[in-house]
Amino acid sequence: MTSNLFNYDDLAVNLTGRLQSVATKLSQNIAIDTKHGDFASWYAALQALPELTARSFELQKVLQIGEAGDINAEQKTLLREKLFALHPWRKGPIELFGIDINTEWRSDWKWDRVLPHLSSLKNRNVLDVGCGNGYYCWRMAGEGARLVLGVDSHLLFTMQYWAIRKYLPQPPVWVLPWALEDLPEDLQSFDTVFSMGVLYHRRSPFDHLLSLRSALRPGGQLVLETLVIEGETGKTLVPHRRYARMPNVWFLPSSDTLSQWLIKTGFKEPRLVDLNRTSPEEQRTTDWMTFESLSQALDPENPLETIEGYPAPLRAVFIAERPGG
Repeated sequence: MTSNLFNYDDLAVNLTGRLQSVATKLSQNIAIDTKHGDFASWYAALQALPELTARSFELQKVLQIGEAGDINAEQKTLLREKLFALHPWRKGPIELFGIDINTEWRSDWKWDRVLPHLSSLKNRNVLDVGCGNGYYCWRMAGEGARLVLGVDSHLLFTMQYWAIRKYLPQPPVWVLPWALEDLPEDLQSFDTVFSMGVLYHRRSPFDHLLSLRSALRPGGQLVLETLVIEGETGKTLVPHRRYARMPNVWFLPSSDTLSQWLIKTGFKEPRLVDLNRTSPEEQRTTDWMTFESLSQALDPENPLETIEGYPAPLRAVFIAERPGG
């Protein structure tokens, strides 16, 4: 299935320098798994979204597109129905023409913790790895980024992105149904690279860090957010089978260990800027994400432990730079 399924022509036009290699890959092929069991219903929902015009939008303080007064009751019912067909919604919240998409994550809380520690995003090329539906990408655009490219291999999240983009076409935000490894190698093109909630899902955390480094221009900034554990340098948890009900968690280092990993992979001056224990208020089941969430992953007798007996989720934010520039 080619890129004709989703139109990335405008993105290709805006890619210059080394990023033109991304345009080349776009022109060749974007792999879309149309055999996915839910693909037909997802795509049908996208096609059936009503034609609406947002008179205003807000990206900086919240992610809000249009106002309730922009649409009538019939349009609102149809819009809600088609958006819900793209369930589950994990990153947000998103307000669309007065409809509150109450996502699993209060991603705005994480953004508020990260934002004060960033170099300015104004006029910068930004890469968001594991971006989900693009929530943070839109917020990055709200901070003045020149170009925001998100990659996430989960097709549903790309569908959700296109649902949002239908009503918010102007900002320079693009989400590709790719993994980080699908980007051309050694791009050295992005001023800022975000990897939030990805590292612990990688079988080789060192390879992930090296790939992030190769995407950065010399002097560019890495923003790394991931699960950690308490402990001294060298301490790392390798969960047996599952962690907080997740089967794909491989390595949870201590903060000091992760700092050493960053130095080992060629980053300079890694610094821990935020440490936060995830609460069931920040990650929870909602009407827009009806599956189990954090509450079901914690020990009901001791919320400081997971159901498997491991330390409860503790999330760290590191900032580091690629040398040079």
